[in-house]
Amino acid sequence: MHAASPSASVTAPSPPASCPVATNAPSSASSSSTLSKLNPLNYMPSNLSQRRETSLQTVDLPTERTVSSIPKGDAQGGNWEYPSPQQMYNAMVRKGHTDTPQDAVEAMVEVHNFLNEGAWAEIVEWERRFAGGLARGWRECARGEDGLPQADEAGSPAPQPRLARFMGRPQDRTPKASLLQLLSQLAPATFSTEPPFDRHDWYIQRPSPPSPSSSSSSSPPSSSSEGAGQIEIRYVIDYYAGPPESTGEPVFYLDVRPALDRPSAVAERVMRWGGDVWWRASGGEARLQSERGR
Repeated sequence: MHAASPSASVTAPSPPASCPVATNAPSSASSSSTLSKLNPLNYMPSNLSQRRETSLQTVDLPTERTVSSIPKGDAQGGNWEYPSPQQMYNAMVRKGHTDTPQDAVEAMVEVHNFLNEGAWAEIVEWERRFAGGLARGWRECARGEDGLPQADEAGSPAPQPRLARFMGRPQDRTPKASLLQLLSQLAPATFSTEPPFDRHDWYIQRPSPPSPSSSSSSSPPSSSSEGAGQIEIRYVIDYYAGPPESTGEPVFYLDVRPALDRPSAVAERVMRWGGDVWWRASGGEARLQSERGR
């Protein structure tokens, strides 16, 4: 298995599952989407038991929870936790999914962890490029998707984002997904005819870069609804199912990008796409191979 991206596949051993879950995660309306049925934020109550809740369960399921690599965006700190297989099964039974194969729950949890770690890795890569501003973002993007990471003027890496909240929106197709569906009707040989089977919106906290005036001032930074020195950025994730591997393992595609609710988000998307096109068209790959060979 490997990291997900809009152009790379994610091979997994079972049907998809869900997102990280906090111990106080709220619940919301249900959906027919397989992924959303298992989404802990929308479908797992905060008081999920680690014990068997129904006589229908005949298989012992692990109760250990895995801590994700995704930092929480609250004052408590720490990272988001994934549900245990027992919690996952309890949640599905509570929602009436009593026909869930019990021997497949552990594999579902493994895929749920893998998909969301892949989605977070994509978000971190976007933030690495653009958290320091558009100027730094272009310096990164001008070297293409395969270019070497660049340090900022101070030689330090980009500040790490934190996941504040997230939600499943399986009924709300993104404009990009709608456009791809239209193109698939016009050119089915080029574009996939399968729409995304789910959509998530992840809200992250981006540390705001200090302004020149604030760096020369001794006054503390002002606070906002996202916290002092934090900017809330929304990312959109479309989940696609691809053709299975020859071994029968399913494949998924994650299309992760910043939502177009900020003018700078438009520039970020254009820079990342245009930078890679420029890098390839200008012979950047050959230059990179030459640099690595020295």
